[in-house]
This record gives sequence, C-alpha cells and structure tokens, in this order.
Amino acid sequence: MIRVVIADDQDVVRAGLRLILEVHDDICVVAEANDGLVAVDQVLTHQPDVALLDIRMPGIDGIEATRQITAAGVKSRVLILTMYGLEGNVYDALRAGASGFLLKTDSPQQLVDGVRVIASGDQMLAPAVTRALVERFVSGAHPDATAESFDLTDRELDVLRLVAKGQSNAEIASELLVSEGTVKTHVARILAKLGVRDRTQAVVLAYERGIVRPGQA
Repeated sequence: MIRVVIADDQDVVRAGLRLILEVHDDICVVAEANDGLVAVDQVLTHQPDVALLDIRMPGIDGIEATRQITAAGVKSRVLILTMYGLEGNVYDALRAGASGFLLKTDSPQQLVDGVRVIASGDQMLAPAVTRALVERFVSGAHPDATAESFDLTDRELDVLRLVAKGQSNAEIASELLVSEGTVKTHVARILAKLGVRDRTQAVVLAYERGIVRPGQA
C-alpha cells in the first residue's frame, strides 16, 4: 500500500486529489494539510511513502517544506504540484530534495502514475519540462567536475545520461541490452559515488556540475 500525505491550501483541490488517488486499491491518503507548516508536521508524524505538496502554500511554501522534510531524514519522498512547469522555484524544489513534480493540468492518470513512480524510488520529470529547466538554469553554469572526478565508469556514465533523459530502469535496460537488475545496480553505485539520495538529485547534480550537458541526454 502506498501511503500519501496531500498538502494544498485549497479544500476543493485536496478533495479532488484524494478522490483521484483513493479510487485505486494500492494508494491510501493518510493525512491532509492546508499549509506548509502543517504539511511538514503531518509528514514527520505519518512518514508516508509520498508527500504530494503544492509549491505555493501559506505558512511556508512547498520548497521550504521539502527542505525541512529532507533535512529530517525521513524516507518520505516529495512530489511537487505546480501550475507552471517552467517557473524557477520548481528547480529550487528539486535542489531542496523533491523527487519530481507534476503540473496541476496533468491528467488524473498521470497523477496516479506519478505517485506510484515516486513511491518506487524512480523519478518523475516530464521530459519537456526537464529540458526547459536545464536550458534555463543549468546551461549557464560553470562546470567544476567531470565524470572521472566522481570515479564513474563509462557504463555508469551511459546509465546516468539515460536517467537524465527521463528513462526508467526498464527502458534503460532495453536500450543497453542488459537486465533491469543490472541497471538498478549501476544506479545504486552512481548515487553512492555522487553522494545523492535519489535519481532526481543525481540528474540535477549531473547537469549542474557538467557531468552531463544539454544535448548529451
């Protein structure tokens, strides 16, 4: 069972999200919050698999809530909801520890899929929005690291580039003609070498530090 906390300042939105999610037998909403401070408290109390946070909330916003949840060291993974896929604070949310984001204009099925993907330990980054974020916030960065400085092998670099492209373990396995278990092993080693906790953070770091550049992924 995937346990979810929903945080949004609009009652109607929260009710709609709960209705969409709880239609499915494998998802259970364990708590709701109408502002960022309550959201952090509910996540720390219930420690759900997924915290579904609106990026704009009273009290503290979704970015600061994400930062506090990440700093607390709980295993809950954050999925950000936003109205605007290209706003700068989406990138800030990823850096704060969010594992992905969805647009409020996405379909109900995309929401359900996103919760399942995040709960499984994968990332949820729409390719079009990812490219826009990379171009806007990362392409102007000054790389100060290389794959070699993190001791990444050629195959690990191949896997990282495909992760940055938004591919799942199954898709990477198919492209590289290896088993999904082998891909999982490579991903685990990449995370350890980069010193990050999940795939999304690996993608952000890879672009920021120039290990992967726009056009390579």
